[in-house]
Amino acid sequence: MAPLGYNTKDRKITVNEAEAERVRTIFRAYLKLGSLNLLMAELRKRRIVTKVRTLKTGMTVGGIPFTRGSLAQLLRNRFFIGEITFRGEVLKGEQPPILDKALFDAVQAKLDRQTNNRNTKRMQSEALLIGRIFDDRGNRMSPSHARKGNNKYRYYLSSALLHGTPDRAGSVRRIPATEIEALVAQTVRNHIKPTAPIDDRSLNNAHVARVEVQPDRLVIRLAKGPKAKASGNRTTADRILQVPWQKKSATRRREMLLPDGVPAQQVRPMRSETRATLVASIARGRSWLDELTRDPAASAETIAKRQGCSARKVNMTISLAFLAPDLVKAAIEGRLPHGIGTTRLTDLPAEWSRQHEMLGLPS
Repeated sequence: MAPLGYNTKDRKITVNEAEAERVRTIFRAYLKLGSLNLLMAELRKRRIVTKVRTLKTGMTVGGIPFTRGSLAQLLRNRFFIGEITFRGEVLKGEQPPILDKALFDAVQAKLDRQTNNRNTKRMQSEALLIGRIFDDRGNRMSPSHARKGNNKYRYYLSSALLHGTPDRAGSVRRIPATEIEALVAQTVRNHIKPTAPIDDRSLNNAHVARVEVQPDRLVIRLAKGPKAKASGNRTTADRILQVPWQKKSATRRREMLLPDGVPAQQVRPMRSETRATLVASIARGRSWLDELTRDPAASAETIAKRQGCSARKVNMTISLAFLAPDLVKAAIEGRLPHGIGTTRLTDLPAEWSRQHEMLGLPS
C-alpha cells in the first residue's frame, strides 16, 4: 500500500503531486519546529491530515489528524527518497523520490538528537514509570506536576490530553504518580522476590515492560527474562500481574475516623495528595523492612546511601510498617482526618491501642 505522496494503479507506483507537497511541508515544518508535539499542533492548525484511502467496498478511511506515532513513522520513511528497507538492508526502490535527500537527512539527524536527549531525560526523570505506563486505550501516560507553595505533586496524564484530543483518552486520564509507582514496585517486588537489594527505579527497568491503567485495576506486564528471550517461550515471557486499584474521587462522600470529643462538622478529610504520599511511604517502609529481615548485610545506613537520604529517614519510614491494620486501611481509603499524614504516623508506639491513643482516634 503506497504511503502519502504516491498512488498505485495496475501495480505501478506514481507520484500524487498534491500529497507529495503535503509530505514536503511536513518535513520542512519539523525541521523548523524541532518537536513532534509542536508539529502535530501546526498540522492541525493548517488542517493537514493523513492519506485518504478508498476500500474495495467503496468506503473511505484516513483523512484524520496525525498522531505523534504516525508522524514519527512518516518522518523515518525512506520511501520518500526512492529507497526501501528490506530485512534491515536499504535498497533502491522503483518509486520516484519526492523529497530532496539533504532535507531527509537533516530531519533524520534532528530525530536522532531528540531520541538521545529524550533517553537521557528519561534516565534522569523522577517519574519511575516514564515510557512504560499507558491508559486503557493505548495512549502513553506522560509525567506532569503541579505546585502549591513549596509542595510538588506529580501525576501521569494521558498523552491524548496533551495532544488536544481528549476524546481519544482512556477511562482514567490522570493518576497520582507517587501512589501508582509505589503500588507497582511493591507488587513486582512481591512477585519477583529479588535475592539482592534493588531500588524501585532499577526494579522497574529490569522487570516492568508495561503498565496499563484500567478503571478498576492496574495490568502490569513483566519484561522477558534472558531465558525466555532465548527460547521464545511465551508462557514464561508474557507474565501479567493484575492489581486491584481505583482512582479516588475528590468529591466522593466517605466516612472518616473522627477524633474523640471533636464534632464531626469541625473535622476535614485528609487531602488526596497527603493520602498518596502516605500510602507510598507505607509501601516503601514495608519494602525496606522486608529487605532488612531477608538480607543480613542490609542496614538502615546501606538503604539510606542507596536512596540518597539519611538513616533516620529510613528508620522513620520503616516505622510505618508497624501501623495498626485499621489505620493502614483508613489511610488507603482516605478516611483519616486532615492533619494526619506521614509525619504524624511515623515513630508511633508498637502497641496498636497506643497508636490510636496518641492520635486521639477511637480504637
